[in-house]
Amino acid sequence: MKILVVEDDAKLARFVVRVLIEEDYVADSCAEGGEAITRALSGVYDAMVLDWMLPDIDGVSVCRTLRERGCEIPILMLTARGELNERVLGLRAGADDYLVKPFEIEELLARLHAVLRRSISEGVLVAGPLRIDRLERRATLDGRVIDLTVREMALLIHLALRADQVVTRSAILSRVWGMNFDPESNMIEVHVSRLRDKLGARATMIETVRGKGYRLRTEQQP
Repeated sequence: MKILVVEDDAKLARFVVRVLIEEDYVADSCAEGGEAITRALSGVYDAMVLDWMLPDIDGVSVCRTLRERGCEIPILMLTARGELNERVLGLRAGADDYLVKPFEIEELLARLHAVLRRSISEGVLVAGPLRIDRLERRATLDGRVIDLTVREMALLIHLALRADQVVTRSAILSRVWGMNFDPESNMIEVHVSRLRDKLGARATMIETVRGKGYRLRTEQQP
């Protein structure tokens, strides 16, 4: 799952991102509401942790703008404002949950997990013999658990969500590694190779489409 942390306190943002990565999420951060809107509308994030007070556009306005534009990304709002009317304002603007600063990181993780669970209509992806529980970050192939790293899991989920469709390199880089990742990097090829090794006899499920990208095939290849 890929999370966007929108927080202008650089120290807090780094801490939250680090914790999320330790919990096997893929996480990015930004410090301004305008950038948060652009990133959220790109469709590459599964959820947003959003601070109320930002230097350009406040979090409530970010929520409202995203909802007006049809973006349904789950939003967990962080703020020092604990009064009831302000919590209600944030929720009415489109936030899915609300956490008052200072907070315990365990509560943030629990609330984030809850909003993600509510937002995913089908937590288990099925692509042929492959089954992926997105929330539990557990993949099985022919009933056998596959031991995957965070990036390998993120890559496999991205391909499984578009099973039997060609997924471009640029889309993979944006969704799995981040919007500003070096497009000349060979990290996709390295991770695809590792995934194929772990798929064993099913390695041909991941097909290279020359000049375009990759495709996860759900039918057994000859």
